[in-house]
Amino acid sequence: MSLAVDVKIKPKDFTAIAKKRRKEIKQGIKLGLSKTAQVGINIILDRTAAGKGIKGNPFKPYATKYAAFRKKKGRQIRPDLDFTGKMLGSITSKASATRAEIFFARATETAKAVKNQKKRPFFGFSRGEKKQLAKTFVRFIQ
Repeated sequence: MSLAVDVKIKPKDFTAIAKKRRKEIKQGIKLGLSKTAQVGINIILDRTAAGKGIKGNPFKPYATKYAAFRKKKGRQIRPDLDFTGKMLGSITSKASATRAEIFFARATETAKAVKNQKKRPFFGFSRGEKKQLAKTFVRFIQ
């Protein structure tokens, strides 16, 4: 004796499943991008604290007058772009299902960053760091 079972699925049912799965995938990508952006922020902060630029080279020394001012205020004279901590502390990120963005939350800190970026490029990633971020993203979405 054999038993036959008929299963009928309307195309409409597949559409609902596909939409649900697409939404889950988009949410996973958004979360992965958000976490990857945070890793990117940490890379920038760690490298900058070490006094290194995007390419890994040491920052150009501070001007003699500014170095003396920093020393008088009890700050180190090795360039780390951190006097009050406000500029680097305002680095933040946002993500969507298609991209993540790292930026400065306040306009005054953005202006400081633009000025610093001209003399001591710090806001960006080297080729190796970009590869690291790509691996991070893949790890977060799997």
